[in-house]
Amino acid sequence: MYKSILLTIDINQPHSWEKALPEALKLCRDWEAKLHVLTVVPAYGMPVVEGFFPAEFESKAIHKTGEDLKALLETLIPDGQHAEAHVRAGVVHGEILAAIGTIGADLVVMGSHPPDRMRDFLIGSNADRVVRHSPVSVLVVR
Repeated sequence: MYKSILLTIDINQPHSWEKALPEALKLCRDWEAKLHVLTVVPAYGMPVVEGFFPAEFESKAIHKTGEDLKALLETLIPDGQHAEAHVRAGVVHGEILAAIGTIGADLVVMGSHPPDRMRDFLIGSNADRVVRHSPVSVLVVR
């Protein structure tokens, strides 16, 4: 049923993969699907904030995040399974939605953190936005 599964994680938040990764790996084994793991380097938020960072900060952050993601996957992915690492930069939910098409994913697997009512009220949940706008099925693992 699934040929390409996209697992989204925040490499700085273990809760984003501790439960979601085993589920994604099981689905990949069951369906003989390819696993893609995506992490997003968040956008600065406002253009004025960007001025406080060195010009090459974003490219260095993307490179470092890519190295960290590959190292993390080497420790978490069991022998005999493979995961392709992807790093994007920008608005988190927007980059996840864009990656669905780029990768050709037919399922997205996401971990969900405990709700923070104030944060959700002010900016919303990335998982919620992906679920509402995704062109493919989304499995949110709690």
